[in-house]
Amino acid sequence: MSAAVRPARRFRLVWDDLRGRSGNRVIDQVGRQIRAVRDGAELARAMAAGRTSPADARARMAEIEHAGDAERAALAAMLRGVLATPIDREDLYRLSRSVDDVLDNLRDFVREADLFGPPDLDFTLAPLDAVLDGLTALDGAVRKVLAEPAAVTLAALGARKARNRVRETRQAELARLFAGPLGIDVLRGRELLARLDAVGRRLGEAADALSDAMLKRSH
Repeated sequence: MSAAVRPARRFRLVWDDLRGRSGNRVIDQVGRQIRAVRDGAELARAMAAGRTSPADARARMAEIEHAGDAERAALAAMLRGVLATPIDREDLYRLSRSVDDVLDNLRDFVREADLFGPPDLDFTLAPLDAVLDGLTALDGAVRKVLAEPAAVTLAALGARKARNRVRETRQAELARLFAGPLGIDVLRGRELLARLDAVGRRLGEAADALSDAMLKRSH
């Protein structure tokens, strides 16, 4: 960036702050990061349903992870340039980090599915559906931060409920796996379900970060 451009950019950022526009830019950027992660969850679900091979999903997931990292970096750069944020900066970083952790664990799930080569992945569909629902709820909650702040905590509850569904469906699928003959495929299935449980935990942490931020804002 040239020396002539920097003052103009700083002026625009300050002007946006004064007009209240910087909050919208920050919230929109958080939403873009969440939607990048949802792309990863949709890819994992397509793989589990047999619509995409694990090898192809693994290659595509690398691209999605790169996109998610870029959105997170864009948010960090934005936060360094604005004077005021709609919620506490620390909570925004915490939310962004948890969302990134969701994508990291989805990446590991796809990679492990490719490495382990289970005969099918039907047993992961229910937890992945819960993850997708949770990401949709989290995205909706973030969109309400400025437009409808009193509704954010209730909207974020949908993501926490999805986290509970991930755990419950994991337990149900484990019980089904263990009811049959114990073999290498059962061990592979257990590891993949454990990875999805980690996805759910990170999703719950993202929802908690947003709810905590709104609680601080209300005081």
